[in-house]
Amino acid sequence: MPMFPLTTQSTAIMATSPALPDCPINPYVANLVIMVLYLLLFVPALLLNITAAWISWKLETKSSFIVYLKNLVAADLLMTLTLLLKASGWHPRSPLGLQAFNCQFTGVIFYLCLYVSILLMGAISINRFFKIVKPFGKMFGQRATFGKVVSALIWIVLLCTCTIPTMVNTNAIPQNKTGRLCMDMKDDMAIQYHEVVVTFCFVIFFAVSLIMGFCYICIAKTVIKSYQKSKSNNEQGNRKIRAHVFIVLVVFLVCFAPFHIVRMFFLQQQMDNDEDCSWAVAKHFTLWLATTNVCLDPLIYIGLCKAFREKLHKLKLFGYLCSTTTEQITDSSL
Repeated sequence: MPMFPLTTQSTAIMATSPALPDCPINPYVANLVIMVLYLLLFVPALLLNITAAWISWKLETKSSFIVYLKNLVAADLLMTLTLLLKASGWHPRSPLGLQAFNCQFTGVIFYLCLYVSILLMGAISINRFFKIVKPFGKMFGQRATFGKVVSALIWIVLLCTCTIPTMVNTNAIPQNKTGRLCMDMKDDMAIQYHEVVVTFCFVIFFAVSLIMGFCYICIAKTVIKSYQKSKSNNEQGNRKIRAHVFIVLVVFLVCFAPFHIVRMFFLQQQMDNDEDCSWAVAKHFTLWLATTNVCLDPLIYIGLCKAFREKLHKLKLFGYLCSTTTEQITDSSL
């Protein structure tokens, strides 16, 4: 895969070569299955994210939460636009030029959006922590200006440290399609920098995981205490409603945790020169699972943002979905 995974494999698991003697999985079939999965994801993701982008464009930017939401929508939409090229690269007969383009550009942008989403979910979690656990008025960290600064730093840091250098350094002309196509497009110094980028991305994921774990443990304690202290049915309902804030944690764990866990074991095998094709396939399937965040993130917007729900409700195409989803949800974010 391009860019971040420290791997000798390109967009195809084993390029177009036949299954390895000790490999129980046919790479040709695995490539086609993953290609179909990306194609199936593209249409609903495009529909959902164009709608989310239109709605978020209409939202008034009055808090850091709205800023994070808008940036998350932008990252998801940009990632969605890479899916067709990404899927095409999985076809065993895809042109060499397309695979090289995916290595240098498409895959790099894809991973940029992936890690922007991870960091923004961390920022949203911190925002929810102060909103629920420390509700002492509108703190500086909840102001729109603060959110804009944080969002800008996220994009700038990833662009300058990972994305642009990788695009520049992945510039060699590939001679043929092999499992090392993307890595063969880098010189020795670029490969070493690639290893640094891989480590940096692992640090991002695990740091955000720790932050979110702390935030949601505190939020859970607060919600439980509030529920236990509530006496009226309305108050009980309000405490239950706050549980919807955990949707951020659920999406994060479902989408990103499996990929990074599998990736960690796969990289360990590579360092030990004992690669297992089953782990390689698992890594690519969990990467697809990570991509499903482009369809699951709208649940965050609906569950946590009243203004987003209200504008979604006005769309006739989604009127029924919105009405059935929001009957039991009230705003816990604005």
